[in-house]
Amino acid sequence: MAAQIDINELHWLLDIVQNIDVGVVVLDLDYRIEVWNSFMENHSGRILSEVSQQSLFAVFAEIDEAWFRAKAESVVLLGTRAFSIWEQRPYLVHFKSYQPITGVEAFMYQNVTLLPLRDSTGAIAHICVVIYDVTDVAINKRQLELSNDKLQELSRTDRLTGLANRGYWEERLTEEFARHQRYGGRLALMMLDIDHFKRINDTYGHAVGDQAIKALAGVIKTHVRNADIAGRYGGEEFGVVLLDTAV
Repeated sequence: MAAQIDINELHWLLDIVQNIDVGVVVLDLDYRIEVWNSFMENHSGRILSEVSQQSLFAVFAEIDEAWFRAKAESVVLLGTRAFSIWEQRPYLVHFKSYQPITGVEAFMYQNVTLLPLRDSTGAIAHICVVIYDVTDVAINKRQLELSNDKLQELSRTDRLTGLANRGYWEERLTEEFARHQRYGGRLALMMLDIDHFKRINDTYGHAVGDQAIKALAGVIKTHVRNADIAGRYGGEEFGVVLLDTAV
């Protein structure tokens, strides 16, 4: 009866391994594949009989062999788990992404865990590689970072001209002036505005006044260097911080 229970438990465990929604690969200490679950079959297009006893590195040429061996050797030597997350290394094996939210993503982002497996004597005889599909997590985080970058850019930019707004421009001016006071070097400040701007608004309206402001901003953008800091100070007034430039 005890033997029958053990067989049943083994059957349940194998069934779980086959149907769990993560990749499971068991390697011997020479990195030959012994277990290959349905997740791996579905995403690689290869069944266990095709890869059994083959080297992991022969099946997946994209794996950084030196990196993986170093990880695996620490697992065997210390008897502890090792991890790799998508932010450090986007994937272990190159699988296509089928996550519906990703759309254009070319590959599956993966977290990976390496586990030591002991035999009946207590010696570590195998390494279990568990591959988690974290594409949705990675994409959501990347989209959030892009959104935050966009919001930060918008918070620094004058909406009419696309130049730095007054708050951000003054912040950069203060930083560069403090750097100039401490380290010396050349620094110049240029202020400019549109002559008779009120007359333009009064005669042609504010829409034309806005076009005049945008036109001058375009000239400034064309002529400043990448290192210079150009901003709209207010109304028709502009300022440019000229780095490494004498008056």
